[in-house]
Amino acid sequence: MTSTTSQQELFRFLEDRFACAQACTECARACALRASLVDPDGTEVQELVRRKGIMCAEVCDATCRVLSEQNCLDEESIRVQLEWCRSVCLECAHVFDRYAGAEDSAKACRECAQACTDFIATLV
Repeated sequence: MTSTTSQQELFRFLEDRFACAQACTECARACALRASLVDPDGTEVQELVRRKGIMCAEVCDATCRVLSEQNCLDEESIRVQLEWCRSVCLECAHVFDRYAGAEDSAKACRECAQACTDFIATLV
């Protein structure tokens, strides 16, 4: 039988996993929206915003799927996915910072990166 402490740790793990998956979903939504608002024939900066937004949305979506799977991957695989997601989100936020009107998307990216960071800390 599982001890109370290990049950609490499991609940905390699942809560952190869910919070991270939610943040990834929100980030993917914001990035996809931002990418759709950019004129594909626009400036170089607009094209960079569009490409980064699409890439970030795809990485966040993949991370959310990994975190939602019933058959958990090993801890190292989850950590690699989370670190990749965090890195892409921060990179995307920096790109969005250079584009007027993308503040909400940049914020969603940073929140997702923080959720990934927080969840990684539970895997230690």
